[in-house]
Amino acid sequence: MAVDGFDYVIVGAGSAGCVLANRLSEDGKYSVLVLEAGGGDSSVFIQMPTALSIPMGLDKYNWGYHTEPEPHMDGRRMDLPRGKVIGGGSSINGMVYIRGNAMDYEGWEAQGAKGWGYRNVLPYFRKAETRAEGGDAWRGQDGPLHTSYGPLKNPLYSTFVQAATEAGYAATEDVNGFRQEGFGRMDRTIHKGKRWSAASAYLKPAMGRKNLAVRTGVRVTKLDFEGKRAVAVRYVKGGNEVVVRARCEVILAGGPINSPQLLKLSGIGPADELKAHGIEPLHHLPGVGENLQDHLEFYFQQACTQPITLFSQMNPIAKAMIGIQWFLFKNGLGATNHFESCGFIRSRPGVPYADIQYHFLPAAIAYDGSVKAEAHGFQAHVGPMRSKSRGWVRLASADPLDKPKVLFNYMSHEDDRIEMRACVRLTREIFAQKAFDAYRGEELQPGKNIVSDDAIDAFVRQKAESAYHPCGTCKMGDAGDPMAVVDPETRVIGVDGLRVVDTSIMPQVTTGNLNGPAIMIGEKASDMILGRDPLPASNAPYYIAPDWQSRQR
Repeated sequence: MAVDGFDYVIVGAGSAGCVLANRLSEDGKYSVLVLEAGGGDSSVFIQMPTALSIPMGLDKYNWGYHTEPEPHMDGRRMDLPRGKVIGGGSSINGMVYIRGNAMDYEGWEAQGAKGWGYRNVLPYFRKAETRAEGGDAWRGQDGPLHTSYGPLKNPLYSTFVQAATEAGYAATEDVNGFRQEGFGRMDRTIHKGKRWSAASAYLKPAMGRKNLAVRTGVRVTKLDFEGKRAVAVRYVKGGNEVVVRARCEVILAGGPINSPQLLKLSGIGPADELKAHGIEPLHHLPGVGENLQDHLEFYFQQACTQPITLFSQMNPIAKAMIGIQWFLFKNGLGATNHFESCGFIRSRPGVPYADIQYHFLPAAIAYDGSVKAEAHGFQAHVGPMRSKSRGWVRLASADPLDKPKVLFNYMSHEDDRIEMRACVRLTREIFAQKAFDAYRGEELQPGKNIVSDDAIDAFVRQKAESAYHPCGTCKMGDAGDPMAVVDPETRVIGVDGLRVVDTSIMPQVTTGNLNGPAIMIGEKASDMILGRDPLPASNAPYYIAPDWQSRQR
């Protein structure tokens, strides 16, 4: 058994872990070790944006989790891909950069995450980002994470926004700026035609530092404690167990599935669950693995009467030409994720800020590549943003190599069903606008006969999929909250020398995709860990619909 030591040991080289690795090692004062179960990200399928569905389907890069049978989704076991590669989810995701709504973070603070209001987190979003079009009061201009807009060459992207304005919604210049609500361009983590993951932005530039070590292909199995202080991490590689001592702190950045699993394997979690698996409880913390949230979505698909969709590019010759162009010049259709326009709306009067998100795609196809386009079509990925359903992550056994059990409990709350019905009806209305007259064929999905509440509910049970935004299983909150797992400094409550820094600490899921918030969490936590004063709070304003109590748009 080998034993060595570092000041900080980071478990997981995902979106937040890559940020931590860079920031904790940048001044040279501390030695930092990053432990990652996956390997390198050099595959062309990871680096080429248009190939985004491929790494998600490969066991080499994906943990391959599935849910337990979901009781309100016709008992379906649903896919839950998680990145097993440097960069984590940012290396296999759809490269969409959405920060969330300002009101999300106001809500975090109201729920006990003191110091995580919008004024506190906006400076860290700006610190992280270099926006291709330049910075302003909301956007960054000299950070490691490059974001850019798509070229919008396909007319359907602008048609979608035009149709939404015809339906009475606003266009917004920047969904990550002053006003999220409305329709406009979609930010993407694509730079010079390549995926710009957290590994590209943060980890790789730091890997030449003498005080940073990165070990890949290792499986962390347990944390060691002296009393109630975390002092070491155990991992296995090639059948050998290694113990790494942490002189300052252990930081879990394994994500919303792996972080609670490792806490429980190490004796931190609901005591009854641990005892049932023969694990001696070190500290009873009932919130570990609870509060699991996600975004559920479906694909609203319409046939297209003109041959302008991506279907034209799905034959072998066209694909080869796209690949050649990308290899030579890093441009063309190979250099986009195809999510170039988007929207955020409120589902009904009385909702204070956007609770429905749209990703528009000029093809009718499954996001994960499992269903191929059969004809010209276009689609909107649409779903509610703040589900009231809550699930859990629990141990299957005390064996650290066993996958944990995961249940989201999707659609278990009546409000979720109300919001999904609104998603169908409001999207159908947008696609019926004059702007789409030149392109609109038949409604492929849900189908024109799916009209009643019962029919929509049945369609959602059968066809809705995860948007792959799990979070919340190590909830951040006040130390007096019995379900809080970490305090607002990201320290695990009840023990010393241990933090969790990833999307599992979100008290509530944000309004949009989670990669941007995960990177912000890593940036903000890095200052906390190093004992630095937080960045000065922002006074940038944010939009609230003035008539939200009485109007839906």
